[in-house]
Amino acid sequence: MSGLKQKLVVLGAAESGIGAAMLGQQQGWDVFVSDGGKIKEAYKSKLDQADIGYEEGQHTEARILAADCIIKSPGIPEKAPIVKKIREAQIELCSEIEFGYRYKGDSKIIAITGSNGKSTTTKMIYHTLATAGYDVSMVGNIGKSFALQIAEAPTAWYVIEVSSFQLDDIQSFRPDIALLLNISPDHLDRYNYRYEDYIAAKFRITAYQQESDVFITNRDDKEINNYLAANPIHARTIYFTMSEQSKPNTDGAFIDNEQIHIKYDGEDTSMSIHDLSVKGKHNQYNSMAAGISARTAGIRSAKIRESFSTFEGIAHRLEFVATVRGVDFINDSKATNVNSVWFALESMKKPVVLILGGQDKGNDYNEIKDLVAEKVKAIVCLGIDNKNIHDFFGSMVPTIVDTQSAKDAVLAAYSLAEKNDVVLLAPACASFDLFQNYEDRGDQFKEAVRSL
Repeated sequence: MSGLKQKLVVLGAAESGIGAAMLGQQQGWDVFVSDGGKIKEAYKSKLDQADIGYEEGQHTEARILAADCIIKSPGIPEKAPIVKKIREAQIELCSEIEFGYRYKGDSKIIAITGSNGKSTTTKMIYHTLATAGYDVSMVGNIGKSFALQIAEAPTAWYVIEVSSFQLDDIQSFRPDIALLLNISPDHLDRYNYRYEDYIAAKFRITAYQQESDVFITNRDDKEINNYLAANPIHARTIYFTMSEQSKPNTDGAFIDNEQIHIKYDGEDTSMSIHDLSVKGKHNQYNSMAAGISARTAGIRSAKIRESFSTFEGIAHRLEFVATVRGVDFINDSKATNVNSVWFALESMKKPVVLILGGQDKGNDYNEIKDLVAEKVKAIVCLGIDNKNIHDFFGSMVPTIVDTQSAKDAVLAAYSLAEKNDVVLLAPACASFDLFQNYEDRGDQFKEAVRSL
């Protein structure tokens, strides 16, 4: 019996699942992949080339429940029937980042989570480390899966964007540097509409950290402060802040007189907020978080300044598309929750026609009420069911129209806009009612703008 390989079953054959399967096979597991839906051809051919068995359109229970370890896609909820059966059978179930962590060797990990700004901050930290000449890869929710990177091209440093779903199923994942950028209601449908459960899921990023590790977080975030007051953590905590009262005396980051200051190890790295290549208050927060991470990782001030001035933002995040007859079009399709829309509206200096809507995740629009009243002249709904938007904003915004395609939304917004207005796609919702994902929504929006 001792010669038999241990059985690894991977549920879900998208980016993270394929990565886990490849790493599992490389590490000597007997791997089988099961996907309840259809598997993309590119992923199928990867599995075929590696000679890894798989099924699609079903979950064969007997095969799955015979596993020694099961890795599930972050997209599969806890209430899925197959997950309930795995729990009942008491088979080990973990996430792909947990599985990758077990085979990372001596490499170092910087992990980033938060309700907003994760992708930008992850990319910014990666850019800073790469500019400084580090052997680094960017993985997780952005780019390649962590497990696949370890299997195919391991690096000395991993910068990982992690979601609450990925953190739900960790058992030992321990970043050397963990970042929690902010917390606002999101994905509450996955957490039984219990905000406290979502908050606790985000804090799992630091659950296994020790005193020698660093936890970087936002001093200005009410939910973070409340949680930390009641739940002490083991890692050394370093804060970033825009609040005058919270300026750190020792290590931390703050803004003073339009200068970002990053204090670490007796050194104060400073640069003007106007020298940042990405604009807006949210990007000042992202830059402070990235700067502290880079200094903690041993990068000198000059390299941080250089990388911040050359950093390019990410697609679908406050991305300028075009100006058509004096009307600016901005794509913030990645704004899939209300707090993201707050930051987007906060950075607008012109009257806004706002394209809002999609698959509502239990949104509370109170957070953006004042900004909408101040800046938004019309709302174009882009979704199958727009009732919540009409009910909430109907008495506040004079014009609200319904559309069900990116093209119609752009045409409607353009007809409502005047010269020197801005049309902002910032949906506050998931995209799955009409689009494949937020990228597809943003791409269709950009295509529609260009065809004007």
